[in-house]
Amino acid sequence: MTEFTTDWTAAGEAELAEIVTLRRAIHADPEIGNHCPRTTAKLRAALEGLPLEIHESTSTTGFVAILRGGGDNGRTVLLRGDMDALPMPEETGLDFASQVPNAMHACGHDSHCSMLVGAARALSARKDKLPGTVVFMFQPGEEGHHGARFMIEDGLLDIARPDSAFALHITPNARAGAIQTRSGPLLASTDALNITVKGAGGHAAMPHDCLDPIPVAAEIVTALSVFVARQIPATDPAVLSITKIEAGSAYNIVPGEVKMIGTLRTLSSKTREKARAGLTRIVEHVAQAHGLTAEVRIDEGYPVTMCDPRAVALVEQVSDSLEQGQWQPMPAPIMGGEDFSYVLREVPGAMAFIGVAPDGSDPSKNPPLHNTRMTIEESVMAKGIAMHCAYAERFLENGFG
Repeated sequence: MTEFTTDWTAAGEAELAEIVTLRRAIHADPEIGNHCPRTTAKLRAALEGLPLEIHESTSTTGFVAILRGGGDNGRTVLLRGDMDALPMPEETGLDFASQVPNAMHACGHDSHCSMLVGAARALSARKDKLPGTVVFMFQPGEEGHHGARFMIEDGLLDIARPDSAFALHITPNARAGAIQTRSGPLLASTDALNITVKGAGGHAAMPHDCLDPIPVAAEIVTALSVFVARQIPATDPAVLSITKIEAGSAYNIVPGEVKMIGTLRTLSSKTREKARAGLTRIVEHVAQAHGLTAEVRIDEGYPVTMCDPRAVALVEQVSDSLEQGQWQPMPAPIMGGEDFSYVLREVPGAMAFIGVAPDGSDPSKNPPLHNTRMTIEESVMAKGIAMHCAYAERFLENGFG
């Protein structure tokens, strides 16, 4: 196995103390959505003095920092870290817990962008030895706000067009330092469902004089479950969940309409299209069968996160080079979603999960992502920095070879 030009494990360890400080500052001051000016300011300050070209997004507070190596073999690699938080309270009890009401870094984005800063520092220190260009993508708006898509539409991928892209995502439910990913679909597409069943309200004592939308809505929920179970192949699955049903105002009033929302997750464009068409047909026709009407609006979410097999092979190679035994191939995709999918739709690459189970904990029992008590083993960020650097160096030197 080819040795790295640099001991990236040592480089990651050297950056760790300052990166932990940065991560804690971001964790205590979370921001939500595509506009995270305080977080961006912290990241820009941490990059100050490095030989980087900074290009700002015009539609978000994201930016790319470009490092041009001492040589130029024509290759460019993109490394990405997201920075936004979730709209939820924090209950970790940490000394650096969120000071912003109803905002928490429960998905690890504080560590993602901090690790990317560490990688930018480590790679900048070895700028003259790099044979190509590295693009560091600092992105807000991952949590449902399409931040990556906006940055792409702003033209930030075209300034130094990457030939490969790589991102890390922490997981508290894997042992510290484990690297996990897979070829093909890693994460699902994410569409938001908005359904309105319209009837005619009236007195609850005389439902025969009304067109009651509540039992029709209940029948629709059941019919959608049957549709997924019987018309979507188990080998190319879909998850369709109705997560909220809202109707009515009093015990003795039949409401005029029912509103429902939910989510549709798929692992291919073929099943995504089939599921969208099928759910629309079922909602409209079940309502029509009872003399009611229904409207369906599907808000398009993230595409499927597709990992290029060549990039996954490179991730495995890099992980084994840094530490034998930490590579863990994933047997199946996860039905969560990621807007790094927009980047991977443009550029061949991969996302990998890095285990951050706190020392002494049982990974399977740790509070998961998006939990008010989610915590991480901060020392793992040193390996995250090393993974970014090693992937960049290996790709710039050899491509996918």
